[in-house]
Amino acid sequence: MSPQPLRVAFFGSPEFALPVLNALHNHHDVRLVVTQPDRPAGRGMAVRAPAAARRARELDIRLEQPTRLKGNEPFHALLRELDVDVAVTAAYGRILPASLLQVPRHGFLNVHASLLPKYRGAAPVQWALIEGEAETGVTIMQTDVGLDTGPVRLQRRLPIEPADDAGSLLEKLSALGAETLLEALSLLGEGTLPLAPQDDAAATLAPPLKAEDGWIRWHEPAQRVVDRHRGVAAWPGSSFEFQGQRVKVEALMLAGPADANADASVEPGTVLSSEPAGVVVAAGAGSVLLQSVKPPGKRAMNARDWANGRGVKRGVRLG
Repeated sequence: MSPQPLRVAFFGSPEFALPVLNALHNHHDVRLVVTQPDRPAGRGMAVRAPAAARRARELDIRLEQPTRLKGNEPFHALLRELDVDVAVTAAYGRILPASLLQVPRHGFLNVHASLLPKYRGAAPVQWALIEGEAETGVTIMQTDVGLDTGPVRLQRRLPIEPADDAGSLLEKLSALGAETLLEALSLLGEGTLPLAPQDDAAATLAPPLKAEDGWIRWHEPAQRVVDRHRGVAAWPGSSFEFQGQRVKVEALMLAGPADANADASVEPGTVLSSEPAGVVVAAGAGSVLLQSVKPPGKRAMNARDWANGRGVKRGVRLG
């Protein structure tokens, strides 16, 4: 840790931001927490504060939830008045104007959940899983006006385990992000924090997920079907269409070797068998085992039970 605690402003909103905020609170002087405004959420659409806002109140740290930052002179003035050494962002969810980036003595450091320049954008963890990456990590980046384009200050790598999905991997990366940030701030205090430009030619994008990203692409190889399921697990979840209804998939796995296909002439999405463990479905290469599904208006159930109830047998095609 830095020999002298730094004066910090923290910008973050969801659960991912909490380990970072807690680490800052334990080791530095957090003078301000900034989150997105409270918004309706959940089935009842009750107005709910972001996780970081709730935590700031628990820690009795000054909280601001501005609806806009650009041209917000009172907010700029507040940040100047607090005389912070550095500002830290972790999943804040808003592009910061250039005028704000210049206020803290050492600018803004962003905790980003990928190995930049790969997966710039709002959903780096989800897209790393969807693309079948074997490794990811955390980047502490010097924020500039672009979309995750600033210089890299520090990186730490993390293997992606076969059992990881978006929820578990986000949790691991939030903890790693907190550790890496503390290391970066220690080096910043000593004046030895590296600064390396990103290779823009190697950049890939990780845009926010859309509802349609959860549809299973049966024509893809079985491993990619599984990888997409892992990536969309938190939201929107995997699903397929059957008889005009959207059926959500709660659990699935490879049914055998990823490149094996008992009959290459079978159209992807065709049911190959129904067994106690679930329903085996042909993919573009190989097959997947649907273990648990959730039909509309019903609870999750064993996929074989669902298939029996809907007359889904060998040769039936799922949309």
